[in-house]
Amino acid sequence: MGLRLRDTVGRRLRELRYEPTAKRIRAVLNGTAVVDSDRAVLVWEPRRVVPAYAVPEEDIAAEVTAEPARTVPQVEAAGFALPDVTSMPVLDPRLPFSVHTAEGEAVAIRTDGARHALGFRPGDADLAGYVVLDFDGFDRWLEEDDEIVGHPHDPFQRIDVRRTSRHVQLMLGDTVLADSRRASMLFETMLPVRYYLPPEDVVAELHPSATKTYCAYKGEATYRSAVTAGGLLHDIAWRYEDPLVDASEVRGLVAFFDERVDLMVDGVARPRPLTPWS
Repeated sequence: MGLRLRDTVGRRLRELRYEPTAKRIRAVLNGTAVVDSDRAVLVWEPRRVVPAYAVPEEDIAAEVTAEPARTVPQVEAAGFALPDVTSMPVLDPRLPFSVHTAEGEAVAIRTDGARHALGFRPGDADLAGYVVLDFDGFDRWLEEDDEIVGHPHDPFQRIDVRRTSRHVQLMLGDTVLADSRRASMLFETMLPVRYYLPPEDVVAELHPSATKTYCAYKGEATYRSAVTAGGLLHDIAWRYEDPLVDASEVRGLVAFFDERVDLMVDGVARPRPLTPWS
């Protein structure tokens, strides 16, 4: 019997996972490079879908002190649905680093500056002596000499962009929001296909919002809300004005959350996906 690879990934989500990297990893806190390591590993706590960096404690040029234990209510129920991969709720970057699903000790990384960063000493013997680091707690991260944003890249995940002449329509009931035969399809591991459309093919009136998000693979996204007869669809669409290299082909194009609107491709309705953005 064949094995669908994403089923294997889904089963492994219940476990603490790690993968060494050959990259030199540096992190800056309060203007000082406090992490400099060529022995880093990527760590996924159980149910986490994006990794964090962990480095040997001796590669941290700052004080590492134990933090009081934090009570996180109903951690088993916390998370978001990703039913095409697993039946259990997953933890994406919106769940703070302080939510831990592995045994270990919470720590703080302190310098003379005003801010400190969080860390975690995992109890697993294979990671003894390592400290997992809160990506958002540091001012800046470098892989070799290139800055990274959002979170570390997963070496087993990628994105591909392909142009298509399929007839793509985004609708809400009978209202057409966008209509295009010039879409670019963005394929991302374990996530639904996204259709990026030329702005000229968007029928709905879009208003910029103050919302911005960061993707480690695509860069900074800016959001738009759509005006419809039924009211404002808040942050329903987004675009990358200055994407990272891997997403350069969707620069300036508009994508919609088809979790919240209806997608038609060549006249065939696609089911609304159930994802953390539903």
